[in-house]
Amino acid sequence: MQAIRGALRALSFALLALLVATPLAQIVMRSVFNVPMSGAEELTRYFLVCAVFVAAPLVTREGGQIAMEEMQALVPAWPRWWLQMAIELAGIAFFALMAVAAVVTIGNNLRNQTATLEMPFWLFMAPLALGMALLSLETAVRLAHTWRRGHAEDKHTVLS
Repeated sequence: MQAIRGALRALSFALLALLVATPLAQIVMRSVFNVPMSGAEELTRYFLVCAVFVAAPLVTREGGQIAMEEMQALVPAWPRWWLQMAIELAGIAFFALMAVAAVVTIGNNLRNQTATLEMPFWLFMAPLALGMALLSLETAVRLAHTWRRGHAEDKHTVLS
């Protein structure tokens, strides 16, 4: 898992750099050279989609997914452990369902392509399928950790 996380982190940084560089290149091309970059908007949107779904498992790893921790902190430790397990089980099911739906959608649209760049549809949807599969896996790792711990994770939310 560490190798996959490292690769995802590096890829996320690269996608973030591309997400910034593409509109910047469009501005320079249009302003300095008076030549618009065809497809820059679609490419930027693609990099945004990729960055979000590729980095999502890393967010889960760090505990950054929404889990209503303020509400969990109000629940006593023993029921909170079961609640945390239920949240993680629901996450696994949801992310796996989304991964399967993405793969089915890709399969049904293999001959389609995006409008401007004429990018194959499977390439455009691949980050969703990959991200959801890895989110399901990362959430399963969190579930196993919660199960092995045998008690609820302490929730300390600081509100400012």
